[in-house]
Amino acid sequence: MRKVDCLGKTCPKPLIEARKAMRDALPGETIEIVGDHAPSKKEIPMAVELLGHELLGIEETGGVWTIRIRKR
Repeated sequence: MRKVDCLGKTCPKPLIEARKAMRDALPGETIEIVGDHAPSKKEIPMAVELLGHELLGIEETGGVWTIRIRKR
């Protein structure tokens, strides 16, 4: 699993780091992105869909979200 820590980072940094992780991952690899910037929680799943990868889930606790993606 590839992990990307975006805590404390604001747009566009979380989206840029998420896209880089998706590009660098191997097909079938899971990517976990953790952050706390609310707009990025919406932007990253849109990018996942546009790029044709699989959104495994989004969880949020106390303002910190985790997005899990599988690269296709």
